[in-house]
Amino acid sequence: MEPPDSPRLLDRVRDKIRLKHYSIRTEQAYVDWIRRFICFHGKRHPAELGAAEVEAFLTDLATARNVAASTQNQAKSALLFLYKEVLGVELPWLERIDSARAPARMPVVLTRQEVARVGRPSAGRASRCARAYRAAALRNRHARHGGDAPARQGRRLRAR
Repeated sequence: MEPPDSPRLLDRVRDKIRLKHYSIRTEQAYVDWIRRFICFHGKRHPAELGAAEVEAFLTDLATARNVAASTQNQAKSALLFLYKEVLGVELPWLERIDSARAPARMPVVLTRQEVARVGRPSAGRASRCARAYRAAALRNRHARHGGDAPARQGRRLRAR
């Protein structure tokens, strides 16, 4: 137990972050994650907690709270800072905990039938919208190519 005149844990975290010249936003985020970690484990001091508790907290973030991978990694970085820099505890177990990875994004690909259906001329208002969209796209292409867009050139010659 620490003597009463020593700084509180979160004040020590802030002092260490400022000593290392981290940004104020990093300080706020790290202090918030450390506070959440302490509250998650019933306000027990982090020096009393180990690998199982850290892993339980990070797992809870991913499963119960459904946070993004980058958010989970930020929480892990805050705890790593707490244990290494503030408490001075060597923790090879925390470095072995895998960082969360964002899921791979699959591109949306249309089937041949869907492409044909989109490209098929329609009737009524949808047809007018499609023609207006195509005309706007051609004007945009014309502007980007300095007035020499091949799709518009033939029409310009016919109009003369």
